[in-house]
Amino acid sequence: MGSHPITRAAVDDAIRYADRWLAFRQRATRVPGVQAAVWFDGALVLSTAHGLADEGTGEALTPAHRFRVASHSKTMTATVLAQMVEEGHLRLDDTVGAHLDWLGDSDSPVADLTLFQLLAHAGGIPRDSASSAHWQQEAPFLDADTLAERVLAEGVVTDPDVRFKYSNIGYSLLGQVIEAVTGRSWAEEVQERILDPLGLADTGPDWTPDLDGPWATAHTGLGWADRRVPVDQVPTNAMASATGVWSTAADLCTYMAAHLPGDERLLTDASKRRLQRPVQQVDGVPDGGYGLGFITSRIAGRDGVGHNGGWAGHITSTVALPDAGLVVSVLTNAIDGPAPELVEGVIRIIDAAAAPADGTLDADVRAAAPEGRYAWLWGVRDVAVLGEQVVLLSPTVPNPMAATVRLEPDTEDPDRWVMVEGPGYASVGEVVTVERDGDGEVTALDMSGTRIVPIDRAVLPDRVTAPQ
Repeated sequence: MGSHPITRAAVDDAIRYADRWLAFRQRATRVPGVQAAVWFDGALVLSTAHGLADEGTGEALTPAHRFRVASHSKTMTATVLAQMVEEGHLRLDDTVGAHLDWLGDSDSPVADLTLFQLLAHAGGIPRDSASSAHWQQEAPFLDADTLAERVLAEGVVTDPDVRFKYSNIGYSLLGQVIEAVTGRSWAEEVQERILDPLGLADTGPDWTPDLDGPWATAHTGLGWADRRVPVDQVPTNAMASATGVWSTAADLCTYMAAHLPGDERLLTDASKRRLQRPVQQVDGVPDGGYGLGFITSRIAGRDGVGHNGGWAGHITSTVALPDAGLVVSVLTNAIDGPAPELVEGVIRIIDAAAAPADGTLDADVRAAAPEGRYAWLWGVRDVAVLGEQVVLLSPTVPNPMAATVRLEPDTEDPDRWVMVEGPGYASVGEVVTVERDGDGEVTALDMSGTRIVPIDRAVLPDRVTAPQ
């Protein structure tokens, strides 16, 4: 995995199936809605939505609905600071106290932390201060005065450079540095330095009550409750540089594409490498690291960079694969939404479609492949054409490629397919037979004697009874 090139033909096959897979995962996970987009080779190749924008009203989710993308904001804060470094306004080894007088004039150990340390979450300062009641909307997000009070009162809680210690307070301070150096608000800098140059009309620095929609309603989770309830939107005040941004999946793909190699609309490639190079390993996350404002990852054998966002009722994720020129973004509107899992699944589908094969599928074989979704007592199976392979896979598991079975057509009968490759518990060597009606439409698949039918024809009986 991961060493083969990704082609446009492979991406086209992959996103055709990935859109169906996302629709099923939205239903299977019972998340209200899933919005997704894919960018490849200089263009947006998928922008889609499944499910509901609001469970209470039944409003359908569309690609235009806006989400709070929370910690994606950190990538924008890091981008603005990197631009200011390029312009000579500051250095990453500057201390925070050198730019914030109220902090520099204090004896707080936070004053001696560098911008680099805060960007890398290496400063050892609290995540959200001694009270994070704003995350449950029991208090407003911190304003600048309250932020200063908390920082001066709480200082650091672990030694700097000891471990990765995620901190929204740290990124709030970085926003204050941007404002102190430029004399303008963090929101103004983000708007003029990032959003306007990229034409991101569906993205903004922070939520305000006068903003137009459409908005994807935020919903609570089902972890301990038997129903979801809506969560109101609120501004994030001085914490916007850590968590304020709102956007769509399509806009986030366009934004992250500007961080791919060769695109210097926002930053030079040298600056992007500095931000995206892993600085710290994140404990408990295999292959997970953090650069300067960017999460680093490894998916399907490929290096990824991006960020996740955790908002009360919106869980979001965006990953770019710099070597492949690919960006995938998924936004969900519930606090238990599986956005990172869905991003990883789409990337795995694309990687599988790009995988080399022994031969190529001719047009007749592609046309004969019984692509679709099938159901029976034990679950659901999909048949998909991915690149040069026809595969049988399960959309019921988070990793769609975890138990894939490759099918090859019988040279004598186009409706007879042999399971030639798969995991140990698969029925490798056995046959899948396609049943069709008089119009050539698939009515069932016979998998080694088990009959499965197109999911739109599947009917659950009142009771599964034994044969008489």
